[in-house]
Amino acid sequence: MPIFDTYDGTALAYHVRGEGEPLVCLPGGPMRASAYLGDLGGLTAGRTLILLDARGTGGSAVPADTSTYRVDHQVADVEALRLHLGLERMDLLVHSASGNLGLLYAAAHPERVRRLVLLTPTSWAVDLESPPEQSLEVVRSRSGAEPYDSAIAAYERMLAADGAPSPQDRREAMVLAYGRWDERARAHRDASDGERNAAAAALYAGPGAFDPPATRAALRLFGGEALVLAGELDGYPAPGLAAELAELFVRGTAEIQTGAGHFPWLDDAEWFAARVERFLATGA
Repeated sequence: MPIFDTYDGTALAYHVRGEGEPLVCLPGGPMRASAYLGDLGGLTAGRTLILLDARGTGGSAVPADTSTYRVDHQVADVEALRLHLGLERMDLLVHSASGNLGLLYAAAHPERVRRLVLLTPTSWAVDLESPPEQSLEVVRSRSGAEPYDSAIAAYERMLAADGAPSPQDRREAMVLAYGRWDERARAHRDASDGERNAAAAALYAGPGAFDPPATRAALRLFGGEALVLAGELDGYPAPGLAAELAELFVRGTAEIQTGAGHFPWLDDAEWFAARVERFLATGA
C-alpha cells in the first residue's frame, strides 16, 4: 500500500490493482475507504486502478485540521496524488459523493484530466439534485415483493426525517442501492459501516464547500471528455439527472445501465467494464 504526503503533510494511502494505463479512482460514501470499489467489475484486466483512500479513511491518516474533510479542500489531495504519480494528464473515475470532488477537480485543473467517468454521481457542486418525487418514482418501481417493499418504506421514512434518518432505516433502504439483492450485495452493504468515516462525512458538504455558478462556468472550459453513467434502478441520484449533468460539459455523454443500482459494477460486471473501457479508449 503506497503512501504519500499531501499538501498539508497528511499521509494518504492508495491501492494499486491491475495492469495497463492508469485510472485514478476516487471513492464515494462520502468518506468511505476505497476497498468497496473492488476491481470495478474487472476493469483491472486492461487498466491499472489507482484507488485513493481519502484523508481519514482506510489506510490514510486523520488530518490535524478536520475542517479539511470538506470536499473543496480535498481537491488539493487529488492534485497531490497526480503529482506523486508523475502524470501530466490522467483518466479519472469518481463514484457517488465523490462526483462532487471530480467536478471540483476538473473545474480547478481542466488541463489535467483527459477523460472523466462520473459513476452514479451526486452533483451538489453544480446544484443538481434528484427531487424526492423523482427518487420515489424510481424506487417504487420495484414494489410488490420483499425485501423491496420494506426497503421502500424505510426510504420513505428517511425522506420524511428531513436529513436525520435512523441508522436502521438507512441500513434497510440500502437494499435499493443494488440492482439485485443477493449474498454479494448483502456482504457489500454490511462492509460499509466499517469503511466509512461518519464524522468526516458530516463535514464533507459543509457550508462554503460549493459555488455552483463558478463551477458550471469553469466546466465549460474543460477540454476533456466526460461520461456520466447512471443506474436504471438507482433512486439517488435518479437516472434522469445524468443527461442534465452531461450537458454541462462541451464533450459530455450520458449512459443508463439497464438493471443497475448505485453500484453498477456489481450488477453486470461485463457490460459495465466494457462500457467504461470503451470510453477510456475511444472517448464519448
